[in-house]
Amino acid sequence: MKLLSTLGCALTLALGITSSFAQGTGSEGYFHIYNNTGGNVAVGFYTNDGSGWSENWLSDFLAPGENARAEFYADSGNCDQTLQVGWLGDDDSEVMDEPISIDVCAASNIYLDDNEIYFD
Repeated sequence: MKLLSTLGCALTLALGITSSFAQGTGSEGYFHIYNNTGGNVAVGFYTNDGSGWSENWLSDFLAPGENARAEFYADSGNCDQTLQVGWLGDDDSEVMDEPISIDVCAASNIYLDDNEIYFD
């Protein structure tokens, strides 16, 4: 899977994650991630398909108002994933959000809001 910024922020996912996903935005093979927070910077993006947490997929920060396109290429895999986002803390540490369940094959958009992470 590979994240491509639509606002010029170069984001990529760690190698070895593509095999975990089936084709999707539903069937298109991609979804978008939107940082809709008022001032929180996403510094980590992790998934777990039941075999353990992935490495941090982000190679750069996702600032408020920015979005990225996530592409995946495998034609089979586990659509049901757990998603967890890491945020930039006041002391420059990574503060982990609560994990949520996501069907990456059905998700077209993932929204990172101030008090909620959701998808459609």
